[in-house]
Amino acid sequence: MYRYLISRVLLTIPTLIGAAALVFLLMRLIPGDICLVRLGSGGSSFSTDALLACHKEIGIDRPWIWQFADFLWGLARFDFGTSMWSGKPVITEIATRFPVSLEVAVLATVIAVTIAIPLGTISALRQNSWIDLAVRTFSIAGLATPAFWLGIVSILVVLDVSQVITGHPWMPPIDYVPLWQDPLRNLSIVILPAATIGYRYAAVSMRMTRSAMLEVLREDYIRTARAKGLLRRIIINRHALKNALLPVVTVIGIEFAFLIGGLVVTEQVFNLNGIGRLMVLSVQNQDYTLTQALVMLVVTIAVLSNLVVDLLYAWLDPRIALA
Repeated sequence: MYRYLISRVLLTIPTLIGAAALVFLLMRLIPGDICLVRLGSGGSSFSTDALLACHKEIGIDRPWIWQFADFLWGLARFDFGTSMWSGKPVITEIATRFPVSLEVAVLATVIAVTIAIPLGTISALRQNSWIDLAVRTFSIAGLATPAFWLGIVSILVVLDVSQVITGHPWMPPIDYVPLWQDPLRNLSIVILPAATIGYRYAAVSMRMTRSAMLEVLREDYIRTARAKGLLRRIIINRHALKNALLPVVTVIGIEFAFLIGGLVVTEQVFNLNGIGRLMVLSVQNQDYTLTQALVMLVVTIAVLSNLVVDLLYAWLDPRIALA
């Protein structure tokens, strides 16, 4: 088990270096110049000397190899540099927005897992029954409904219900408050976007749980367990569900990594100042430093999610750790 763990951890290092090289190269291939955006904002004119001075100030006048070396050295020291657009440290820009995206992603994952695994299992055990039909309809509706549209509808429903109950419409606070400062105010901000995202998240995981359970229930070792007279509860929990969770864990890990930086529209609907929104602004402003840091943050989370998935694989099926 320890050998398996060490090999998986060491495998993340070349993966992150390769991702850093790809991100660095692609950012330099994008047309445009951050200094042209900065100096030309507002329609003002500037000289060539001012443009060259701007290039020297932000460090993009040097050869790419030296820029990449500085980029890697900064990543190793958790020093992401200074934003080319705002002039603030990149770590500060990310630190003010990352807790929002992380909390929404974690809460959406909890909601999705809580819904998907029980319903997916019940749907497989009651195949072709009215329960199975209801669960499949519920999951297909989640896949077919855009998250941003569902978010708008949920806001309108909350407005109407609060109008009927209290006599005046209620809206969640706009400013973000950390969970440890005011839990109720914090949950009133993130619960709607987390539930909206978690529904679609649950729909994907639910269908995967159902199909995996149906496949496992047809295996020979399940028939053997039934023939031995084991209780149905023990067969499902100890033999079937544990093996069926392997592909489900993969889906959960991939979706969690996507939630960190891929919720641009949802953040816009709920007015959340998260990582996805910041990434769009950094690309629009051609801020290489900030964009590189944000992409590497998402890549790192994706790699760590895959690492956790690999470890869960070894726990769910010990044969994987011995392979």
